[in-house]
Amino acid sequence: MNEIQKFQSIGIELDPHGKMPDVVIHDQQRDWLVLIEAVTSHGAVNLKRRNELQQLFRMSQQGLVFVTAFPNRKQMTRYLAEISWETEVWIADQPDHLIHFNGDRFLGPYENPSDSKLI
Repeated sequence: MNEIQKFQSIGIELDPHGKMPDVVIHDQQRDWLVLIEAVTSHGAVNLKRRNELQQLFRMSQQGLVFVTAFPNRKQMTRYLAEISWETEVWIADQPDHLIHFNGDRFLGPYENPSDSKLI
């Protein structure tokens, strides 16, 4: 089964012109799609990129979790002002930890855009 068929098997038809995230993980137990961007390839998940990913996966029935992956904290500090609220940060040299960008909820999808609060 190729990648397109795997997406179709969980009910997702992707726009062939959409810019896919670097990694997509389907957490089957929670029915989440974890969308991971490596900062070294596309930059951090900023508000614009978060909206693009939401649009790309708009037909998904799965909850969407947005993650920016950094090699280290020093690299992360260069992008702190850009990182969107309601996203997660993972740092490769400290792989057992996540940084959550908002206090209202920890790790998980927001049910719909109106659940997200921009501060």
